[in-house]
Amino acid sequence: MKYTNEELFALLEVIPDPEIPVLTIADLGIIRAIRQDKDEVVITITPTYSGCPAMNQFEDDILAKLKESGVEQARIETTYDPPWTTDWLTDHAKQKLQDYGIAPPQEKTSDKSFLKGDAPRKVICPQCKSTDTRLVSQFGSTACKSLYQCNVCKEPFDYFKCI
Repeated sequence: MKYTNEELFALLEVIPDPEIPVLTIADLGIIRAIRQDKDEVVITITPTYSGCPAMNQFEDDILAKLKESGVEQARIETTYDPPWTTDWLTDHAKQKLQDYGIAPPQEKTSDKSFLKGDAPRKVICPQCKSTDTRLVSQFGSTACKSLYQCNVCKEPFDYFKCI
């Protein structure tokens, strides 16, 4: 079956992230290109970070979705240039994270002030929306998240790191 690249993207955009199932690969922006070489579909993806354990699952899910849609010949290419950044998260994805209970990235990757200690990061609690929060650990439930706690509602929550 022959599809346009837009139709192929529409097939793939619903594939969930295995670590944060409220997000899809389209929300994350990891699909970098779709091209067709003769009878083969080539999907180019960018990992959210080097060594991301979800990448094998993404590849399997993409190939399975294509096969179930009648695409017999497909392959995945991985590119690290440019590297993935949280700037690629859509606004809709950030709202999904917030609604799911994970605080979305608060800065753009071009803002490095938090690395220099210029100002404390104000992470908004996804439960009560307070900015009176504190960092508990740089390491959260996955490598892409930090653990915070709200000083108002006392709830712990993950913060999706600005990468």
